[in-house]
Amino acid sequence: MEWRRLRADQLRDMARADAIVILPVASLEQHGPHLPVEVDSMLGETVAVRAARKIAERGQQAVVLPVLWTGLSEHHMSFGGTVTLDFPAFYGVVEGVCRSVLRHGFKRIVLLNAHGGNENALRTITDEMTPKLGVPIVQFTYWYAAAAAIAKILETQGALMHACEAETSMMLAVRPELVAMDRVGMAKANSTPDVADVVGGGVYRWRTIAARSSSGVIGNPEAATAEKGERLFEAIATALADKLCNAELWELP
Repeated sequence: MEWRRLRADQLRDMARADAIVILPVASLEQHGPHLPVEVDSMLGETVAVRAARKIAERGQQAVVLPVLWTGLSEHHMSFGGTVTLDFPAFYGVVEGVCRSVLRHGFKRIVLLNAHGGNENALRTITDEMTPKLGVPIVQFTYWYAAAAAIAKILETQGALMHACEAETSMMLAVRPELVAMDRVGMAKANSTPDVADVVGGGVYRWRTIAARSSSGVIGNPEAATAEKGERLFEAIATALADKLCNAELWELP
């Protein structure tokens, strides 16, 4: 399932079999007082690999590239620990990876986003690259693509947020030694309203995370459990595999 663990001849065979190539795109950024900066990269790659396994169970092939571990995270910079790119550099890296994949004969690419700050950029990149490269490129942010499944599992939130009930649970499921549960109480912080809370939906304004939460956390990590995290991974991977194995997705004119 993982590109980096395969030989070149195995990858050539997968290209001939029309395997789906999944590129997890994430970040390296602060995740509050209790989680490491690799959260988005760890969770994005894990989601991608588990989705690829589900795809294989359905009789199709998928291969997961190493996670793109940095993205657009300027809004987290004030907390420290964060590495960010600007848009031209981000675009260049994503396009370079996609062009390399296509040159080896693969025809289906998925940009699996695992960081909210990348979302607008990846949508634009997909719009630009699809006609330029002439192949179907599918892009999604995993917690939106699996929103209904996630909402059924969370107990104190309606959706995945940041260093929250969901992300902390998922980290407890895969890397519990990196979660400082004794510091979760520090995640409680002064917070300000979202733009939508003030003027309603449909209006966008860029804001730093520090302007929204003094701890860098948005959500409730106190409700996190490893068992909940495992259920989230299973539900998300299943939802993504269902979508990506739908032949009509790739055959749309």
